[in-house]
Amino acid sequence: MRLLQSRTIQITLLFLSISFSLFAQTGGKAKITGILKDAKTQETIPFASAVLINKTTKANVKVAQTDLNGAFVMTDLPAGTFTFKISFVGYQTMVRDNVVISPTTGTLNFGDIKMNTAKGNVLSEVTVTAQKATMQMGIDKKVFSVDQSLVSEGGSAGDLLQNVPSVSTDIDGNVSLRGSAGVRVLIDGKPSLIAGGNVAQILASIPASSIESVEVITNPSAKYDAEGQSGIINIVLKKNTKLGFNGSVALTAGNRDNYNGNTNLSFQNSKVNLYGNYSYRYGNRLGGGFQDITYKNTLSSTAFANQNTSSTSLDKGHNAKAGLDYYLAEKSVISLSGSFNSRENDRNELLNIRQLSSNLSPVLLSNRNNINSGDGSSYDLNLDFVQKFKKPKEELTFNFGYSYGTNNNDQTYNTNFTNLNGTSVNLNPSLQRTFNTGDNTNYNIQADYTLPVGKAGKVEAGYRSQIRLGNNDQYADSILTTTNVYVQNNKLINNFDSKDQVHALYLNYQNQIKDFGYQIGLRAEDARLDTYLEGYTNNVLTPANGQIRYKRLYPSVFLTQKLKGDQQVQLSYTRRVNRPRPWDTNPFLDVSDPLNYRGGNPNLLPEDVHSFELGYSKYWKKVTLTSSLYFRQTNDVIQRVRSVPNSAGIIISTPQNLTQQINSGLELIGRFDLIKALSFTTNVNLYQSKFDGDARYNIADRSGFSWNANLTGNLTVAKNVSLQVRGDYRAPEVMAQGKRNAMYGIDGGAKYDFPNKKASLSFNVRDVFNTRRWSMTTDDNFTYIDFQRQMQGTMGNLTFSYRFGKTTFNNVKKQKKDDQQDNRPDEGSF
Repeated sequence: MRLLQSRTIQITLLFLSISFSLFAQTGGKAKITGILKDAKTQETIPFASAVLINKTTKANVKVAQTDLNGAFVMTDLPAGTFTFKISFVGYQTMVRDNVVISPTTGTLNFGDIKMNTAKGNVLSEVTVTAQKATMQMGIDKKVFSVDQSLVSEGGSAGDLLQNVPSVSTDIDGNVSLRGSAGVRVLIDGKPSLIAGGNVAQILASIPASSIESVEVITNPSAKYDAEGQSGIINIVLKKNTKLGFNGSVALTAGNRDNYNGNTNLSFQNSKVNLYGNYSYRYGNRLGGGFQDITYKNTLSSTAFANQNTSSTSLDKGHNAKAGLDYYLAEKSVISLSGSFNSRENDRNELLNIRQLSSNLSPVLLSNRNNINSGDGSSYDLNLDFVQKFKKPKEELTFNFGYSYGTNNNDQTYNTNFTNLNGTSVNLNPSLQRTFNTGDNTNYNIQADYTLPVGKAGKVEAGYRSQIRLGNNDQYADSILTTTNVYVQNNKLINNFDSKDQVHALYLNYQNQIKDFGYQIGLRAEDARLDTYLEGYTNNVLTPANGQIRYKRLYPSVFLTQKLKGDQQVQLSYTRRVNRPRPWDTNPFLDVSDPLNYRGGNPNLLPEDVHSFELGYSKYWKKVTLTSSLYFRQTNDVIQRVRSVPNSAGIIISTPQNLTQQINSGLELIGRFDLIKALSFTTNVNLYQSKFDGDARYNIADRSGFSWNANLTGNLTVAKNVSLQVRGDYRAPEVMAQGKRNAMYGIDGGAKYDFPNKKASLSFNVRDVFNTRRWSMTTDDNFTYIDFQRQMQGTMGNLTFSYRFGKTTFNNVKKQKKDDQQDNRPDEGSF
């Protein structure tokens, strides 16, 4: 452990020293200053990106970021003529052209730069709308603008997340952050009910074209929900940000009969913002893989089992969202929004299973067809109210949210036996069916208040209650081998109800003393999970109740120091929790894999997480770097543990609380603007994982070093043509009972913008060389398993997008023209 920490510190110092020597710039004494503010509220905007561009070479001369008070400074500027741009996610980019700097310029004070927000009026000062910055840095989060991700166009939210630094997804769509699972995934800041809250199905249901940005919060403050072992990923859906009537439409067609359609419509004036969007997704996926099992000290005649799988999956989904923002008064806004999702999934899986003896002679050979048919729908309604006050930055917000969803899943398992103990057989097929139905209801009540204190401080306080109700029933039957009569299968029948409640209060204090900023917070949560299970024991219907209740305090501390030369250092500590999900506590068995059953554990305890992070960011002329050293200790860590195989060779995996896991590492994120037409964004994560052993489950201590990296290159080959290539690699990684093997892939995309700037045509190919395969090996006292699976393969998409609408009104245009005649740069007019 100490060796790893020593190495990571050495790597960081080496990286920084090389960077300083390569990219340190010298220049004149001229500088540009200013303060960025919201045009309507007059509140300052922290952590926005400003850039000064040489008008002749088009190269970035200087990059800066606004501080906690919205102020920025660009120093040591050379003489010349430049274009100045400042941007922030959710705002129109502000641009000043023909900024002239001479050897005698001194200081150019742009004064207050007022940015137009989604809910404000278009100002005459806005002259150009440019691309948003790819990444924005906040005191406790990073915001990634995703509209420039060519390789994910036409894909799903899961495809898009693979292109976000620090984030990765596995073959089943499960999300990890910095190599660790247990991520809290939110949609517009709230949990989603799509597919009962199953993250993989949520991401598969949302088209990438409907997403505005992705917020990555690796060490959330006390203001956020404490849930999520490795952090929070918030997917922000598109919402209207323009005046007048606007709209867009995007159509995608891909190989293997994959199609997407998306449309957005909006209208906004000084009193009302009305918006809506609809998308349809039709996706085919082909999959396959194998599983080889070696049984140690087996209780049955089976010593080896080989399983080869091929599958097809068809997903259909409708997503719709609409909302209305209404200004009751200048500082009072009430909002009503709702969304609807419906989906269907049809999956057909063929399994060829060979169970062999120790001398490799057949014990049982069979073919199995798994047919899965699923459907469901969900909707949510949200009422929001925002009240601002005369005092800048003072704000009160309130939210009430209600959502309801249903899920149905029917499975049929048809097995044909072809060989028994070396003899060909022609037995009647074994036919088994399961029918799952469920519904989920969520309530969210939340109030937040922000009060400015002094010149740079503020106090945040709030309350939140989340209540989630779940009802899930499973019925199962199987056909008698000699008749066509189905009989009830009591072993797989159960009813499972859950009530998950979290009630929380939080208090945050934030302030800044010159270049030093700090934020201290405390969150108190009362969490309860009540479960009711009804299943058969010895053919008798037996009820069982479960309770998990605990109260905890979750402190958070953030210390930020701004250094000379556009540098910043931040140290943070947070305590978090990873709560058992209701379906992890449901002990009913999933028997879709005939050799590996999966069940839940009603006695699971929540994970207790302590996270430390030291971050450093630096901006050069052509390079932006952020780096983080992190350390995370998880107590009562939840891992699936495999049982001893039974006489039929079946292994049951169940989530259990192990003792402790420690993850520590170094993450680097860099953006390199080499020339005007070429830029790179890269992310490297080096980390060490250590699992403490647990004698109860025959698990020994395990530890190992791993890393992952990705690189995205953007090239403009002509005025309206751009290319993008992305590659990623995940090195082998240890787990509590095995090892996940390496995985890598390459994606590519191209885009043509039509001269009218309203339409574009793009083409991309994901997994160009068909190399992304999820594989792992597990080794314990009872079995050795080699597993590999692929779902999707090489995918190509062609997307046509068209934008229409009028973003300003005639009287605004006229005023804009008159104002531009009196532009004086030294007064800060834009």
